Amino acid sequence: MIDVKSFVAVGGISGVQKLIAVRQNGLIIENFDTKQRKFVPVRQHEFSPFETISVYTDDNDTVPLALLLTNMRDQLADNPVPSEKADSAVLKAYFADILPNYDRDRVHVSDIKKAIKWFTFLNERNLLKDKVVEEAVEEIENTEGAVETAEN
Repeated sequence: MIDVKSFVAVGGISGVQKLIAVRQNGLIIENFDTKQRKFVPVRQHEFSPFETISVYTDDNDTVPLALLLTNMRDQLADNPVPSEKADSAVLKAYFADILPNYDRDRVHVSDIKKAIKWFTFLNERNLLKDKVVEEAVEEIENTEGAVETAEN
């Protein structure tokens, strides 16, 4: 499953931001394109950390956004992502292919557009990495550091 732990959507700021730190009165975020960091206060912005977002399903349950993004990425070759500006029927049909049991009453077209917009943003920047891969790389790096220290 895709690691979305460091992704956050911030009201009033376009695109997806990287979560750097949480403060008592706001967040420190980083723009993926410019690498510019800034503090955004909780009084002026709404925050949606990607690991807390989920999609309603027909069986009165939810599916995490990370799983939805993983499905979109895995089906990209056979089922290309439509434009977020596509017709509502096209967007709903695509979403039904990606997540067949999504709740058609509670998941609105605006939600589908948002998911497509986020996926496109992350995919264009090659940020859709699996959590397992990230952890394996960190473990290898930590092991290499331990070996180097032991050799010295």
